[in-house]
Amino acid sequence: MDPELEAFLPLFPRADLTDPAAARKNLAELAGAAPAADTAGMEIEDRLVPADPDVAVRIYRPRQAQGAIVWLRGGGFVMGDLDTEHPWASRLADGSGAVVISVGYRQAPEHRFPAALDDAYAVLTWTAEYAAELGIDPARIAVGGHSAGAGLAAAMALRARDEQGPPIRFQLLNQPELDDRQDTWSARNFTDTPWMTRDKLAATWRHYLGSTPATQYAAPARATDLSGLPPAYIATAELDPLRDEGMGYAMRLLEAGVSVELHQWPGTFHGSQAILSAEVSQRQLAELTGALRRALAE
Repeated sequence: MDPELEAFLPLFPRADLTDPAAARKNLAELAGAAPAADTAGMEIEDRLVPADPDVAVRIYRPRQAQGAIVWLRGGGFVMGDLDTEHPWASRLADGSGAVVISVGYRQAPEHRFPAALDDAYAVLTWTAEYAAELGIDPARIAVGGHSAGAGLAAAMALRARDEQGPPIRFQLLNQPELDDRQDTWSARNFTDTPWMTRDKLAATWRHYLGSTPATQYAAPARATDLSGLPPAYIATAELDPLRDEGMGYAMRLLEAGVSVELHQWPGTFHGSQAILSAEVSQRQLAELTGALRRALAE
């Protein structure tokens, strides 16, 4: 493990989702302790996207931005909200120069699949429909997220392709959670890695799916056809149960003729980019924002 990251391990809460309310509280405390991002150069607006039910979004609009990304937070489908995602959404907007539309999607287990995906897709559709009002070029809309949010973004891309929905320029998938089966080498062997363990990962899927069988829209790794999807940037962490499903998805996209940039970060663990003082975390953020900036450029 990267020594700069290892020093912070005692500060991370126990990786446990048996009590969703407690897990949400722990994440809120972690997010609240994160250094504030510089938002002086952008407008930030909270809105409700009309849907059933309406979906709360927070829009980060840097000056002269034209492209946009519909951004989905991590949290195992269970944790997080617009406030806990604020440090990351604002940094993504600042570093990429893109409008970031952070989605306050519904949480499991109170709202199981497909509630979160329906919320995210409603926001994507709204973004494309109201692009002119939002000051966005409708040809430059990306989707992305971290962890479970990256899985939702991948599912949005599949759904948009299959339903002839809004055109998506790019997928930005950071440490994506894509496969409920947990049968990759990393899922079987990284049983007690920091922040994300095998048991915690299994709990996320139980909360999200309940008794519903997984489809490609719940677990995109189950998709049999990945052709016709948008180009992707996929980042994985070396010491992460999710590592191999992210790398496997990238390879399958390539085999289906989809352009992919894959970055596997050595010495990192799931969510370790929250440790902003570490050099590797700064590189991760710069790569993520740079990939989005390049993808949305003319």
